[in-house]
Amino acid sequence: MLVRIGLVGKPNVGKSTFFSAATLAQVDIANYPFCTIDPNVGVAFVEARLPCACKSLREKLEGEGRLAPIELDDPRQGSLCEPRTGSCIGHRRSVPVALVDVAGLVPGASEGRGRGNAFLADLANCDVLIQVLDAAGTTDEEGQYLGGAASLEDAAKRMEAEMTFLENELDAWIGGLLNEGWNRGVRRVQAEGEKGLVSFIHERLSGLGATHSLVTQAMMHFREHRSVEGQPWDWGADVLQQLGQSLRLHLFPIVYAANKADLSPSGVVDRFDNRTIVPCMADMELALRRATESGLIQYRPGAPTFEVKSASSLSDAQQKALSHMHAKLQTMQGTGLARLLDTVLFDRLDRIVVYPVQDETHWVDGEGRVLPDAFVVPQGIHAKALASHVHTDLGAGFIRGVDGRTRRVVGADHELADGDVLKIHAKT
Repeated sequence: MLVRIGLVGKPNVGKSTFFSAATLAQVDIANYPFCTIDPNVGVAFVEARLPCACKSLREKLEGEGRLAPIELDDPRQGSLCEPRTGSCIGHRRSVPVALVDVAGLVPGASEGRGRGNAFLADLANCDVLIQVLDAAGTTDEEGQYLGGAASLEDAAKRMEAEMTFLENELDAWIGGLLNEGWNRGVRRVQAEGEKGLVSFIHERLSGLGATHSLVTQAMMHFREHRSVEGQPWDWGADVLQQLGQSLRLHLFPIVYAANKADLSPSGVVDRFDNRTIVPCMADMELALRRATESGLIQYRPGAPTFEVKSASSLSDAQQKALSHMHAKLQTMQGTGLARLLDTVLFDRLDRIVVYPVQDETHWVDGEGRVLPDAFVVPQGIHAKALASHVHTDLGAGFIRGVDGRTRRVVGADHELADGDVLKIHAKT
């Protein structure tokens, strides 16, 4: 199951452009609120942090004299694997994530404004949110276009307001769900204590992706960071909203994309060093990817530069545009989209990449394909849990695993590390 990343934010900040740039999907992009009405879902690819396992395989085969060194004109720059999804060039393996572009949010969504609960419901199955912000301060709180870039102080204030209103809407939404059934929850608390409270909250918020473990962690955070007097049956709506805040931090972790960074005043992102925020230029990323598709340039997402394939075939306008983008790209060391997705997947969600195979010697599947699968899984996952990720029958019938790098037999509770190769033995 793919990690699901929700793209959220007020209208007209560049969410759909970000989505198109990351997925190369064709979606409506326009300079007006509510351009996106239904959520667009696409697949983006993120480069694994460690070299693909096929690098180790190549080194082994070359060392044994069974494979010639990499040729200079090799289009895959030495990669041996045969990815079922994504690509691998120069042992840089890309892995898929689902990207969900949800229609614009306006203040008061939890009370029914804008798309209201329809917007909030679209977020329920996302593992993490990216809130796309207007770092240039060119739009108001409703997403209406104001004009050119704002001053440093105004841009910072507008960004802060964007962050706060999304948090407030989510807090109010969760608090409202708790408040609706609180009398029933209180009876559970009186009968079962804290365990009953956790079970009640889990049931109320299960539709938002809440798990028993997540609710338990949120309750610990709530007890540690909130000074609340009285028993749960005495708590009012204000306390329930505070509880909603703690639950929101665990249900909806947020990473921020400071979009339009090329137009933003210098230093605006530095004002938010207490949040995970990455400067981005979605317009430029989309333009570079489309130019690559058209064969005009050679560009690798995340790179701080690109190569023009044939300058003589470009018009003066094209050359001027590419020159401008190249200068901006080098100044900012990339458009930021690849770095943001990397931060979300590997830092915020703490995921790793592992390679299940059917042959621990040659690292192939049943059809002889080399390392066709690269699974994105939680840090600390055990061998049996990985087997279930591959197929439920493998998890149910798990017998043992074999570490493809060391050939060591491992049990169900063996913890996998980033870049591991694992052969799974299971009852059929």
